[in-house]
Amino acid sequence: MCLGVPGRVISVQGRVATVDFWGVRRDVQLHIIDEPVEPGDYILNHVGFAVRRIAPAEVERTVALFEELLAAQPGDLLAAEVRSQIGETDG
Repeated sequence: MCLGVPGRVISVQGRVATVDFWGVRRDVQLHIIDEPVEPGDYILNHVGFAVRRIAPAEVERTVALFEELLAAQPGDLLAAEVRSQIGETDG
């Protein structure tokens, strides 16, 4: 399954951003994103690459959707995929 997960940019150094995914921080490559990002922006991450900056008007709705997915029961395949993308385990 291919899934992009939203995260909040904490810092940017060159073409790498440190991004917060519900308390899990990961370095994300900025090589393929088509616009600049800065701390406080939200990006959509797929396998360690930012694929797009999430427009400020879309952030609240996007994050709420993923929070709903993360609240799903253990064993839910989509929730497990989201958790695996941000480094959590499904338990």
